Amino acid sequence: METAKDALKIGIMGGTFNPVHYGHLRAAEEARERLSLEKVIFIPAGNPPHKSENLAPAEDRYNMTLLAIQDCPYFSVSRIETDRQDKSYTFETLETLKKNPEYTKAELYFITGFDAVLDIINWKSPEAIAALCRIAAVSRPGYTQDKISSLPENIRRTVIPLEMPLLEISGTELRRRIIDGKSIKYLVPPSVEKYIVEKGLYV
Repeated sequence: METAKDALKIGIMGGTFNPVHYGHLRAAEEARERLSLEKVIFIPAGNPPHKSENLAPAEDRYNMTLLAIQDCPYFSVSRIETDRQDKSYTFETLETLKKNPEYTKAELYFITGFDAVLDIINWKSPEAIAALCRIAAVSRPGYTQDKISSLPENIRRTVIPLEMPLLEISGTELRRRIIDGKSIKYLVPPSVEKYIVEKGLYV
């Protein structure tokens, strides 16, 4: 994707954030620093095509993400997908951002895990995604850079592998701990933990 050398570099962090946790925040910060991003926009999926088990309401996931990033001046949260009535598709979200005068000329970096990148050909309109952004692929256990070679060339050339310290935290495990009455302290920001308790989410 051709972009001007002085184009604004914006990170896009999508996901269900069900709930948002320190693994998400660390990946966003590493990508911001390593890729010299101006900022990272977190976009909670409103109505994801493949719903997670025990999916909290979109508004609650948006609020938790807002709480989680409140202390970082480089992070923001968008309601693009939270307010969308139809299913949320990445390529549509990227197209919407590109129509925003603030980001029309920006270079977008979609931050996601290696496992998601390897499955991207099964997403809706993967070629459109590759044309709209660079893909920052965050390392995860069991996924190595050589596996990127299995992707089509037009998608592969947009991928930027990012090896970084791994935080073994998953939304599935967090929800299971909550159901089992176990603590999630130090796995999510205190404000998110408090919100989950007050709203009675995942129980």
